[in-house]
Amino acid sequence: MKILAIDASGIAASVAILEDDKIVAEYTINYKLTHSQTLMPMINEISQMVDLDLSSIDAIAITSGPGSFTGLRISAGTAKGMAFGLDIPIVEIPTLDAIAHNIPYTEHSLCPIMDARREHVYTATYKWKDGVLKRMTDYQVIPMKHVIENIKAEDNKTIFLGDGIDVYKEMISKEIGEISYFAPPSLRLQRAATVALMAMEKFQRGETVSHMEFAPTYLRPSQAEREYNEKAKRKNND
Repeated sequence: MKILAIDASGIAASVAILEDDKIVAEYTINYKLTHSQTLMPMINEISQMVDLDLSSIDAIAITSGPGSFTGLRISAGTAKGMAFGLDIPIVEIPTLDAIAHNIPYTEHSLCPIMDARREHVYTATYKWKDGVLKRMTDYQVIPMKHVIENIKAEDNKTIFLGDGIDVYKEMISKEIGEISYFAPPSLRLQRAATVALMAMEKFQRGETVSHMEFAPTYLRPSQAEREYNEKAKRKNND
C-alpha cells in the first residue's frame, strides 16, 4: 500500500509518502513562498528522490480543514486533480485532528489552535483515552478569549499546538500559565507524515471519498464572501 499525503491548510506546506506502515519520505516548507509555488514542485521532488511511480499510489491523503481558505483550495485542487488522473480515492483527515495527533499518549488535554484572524481561532479539544485520541468538542471557530475561558473553567492541564501559538502565546501564558504547555516547534504544525499514518487506518477501513465527493471544510465564509454579504446587506438597507 502506498499513500501520498499532502497538507497546505496552514502556514507550512508538507508532503509525505507512506509505503505499507513506513514513512519513506517527508518534505515540509515553512517559508515565504505561497503554496501554489511550492506544493507541486515538492510532490515532484520527493517522488523523484524515492523513485516513486505516481501510478503505483493507492490513495491520496489530504487535510480537509479548517484552515487557510487559499491553502485549502490549492491542496484540494491538487488532490482532486491527481485522484482523477490516477483514478484513486482520497482519504480526508480533519486538520485539527492531524495537529492533535502529533502528541501521543499524554495525560494532558490537547488544544490545537489555528489563527483565523480577527482574534478568532479554529480549535477543538482532545484527550487520549485507552490509546485512542478522542475529540471532546466540536470543531469551532471562536474568539481566543473563549478558548482560554473554557480551559480555565475545566482546570485541565492543556498542551497547545498550531500556528495560533505564535499569535496568542503571551495571552495564554498570562491567563492560564499554570496549566498551559506549548508543543515544541517540531510538533506544533501540521505534518504530512502524521496525515499519512492516520489515512492508512482510514483507508484500511474503506473510509475514502472520490475526487468528485471531496470538499474542504471551512467552518465560516471567506473574507471576500463576508465583505460581499456585508455590502449586499448595506445595499438592501439603503
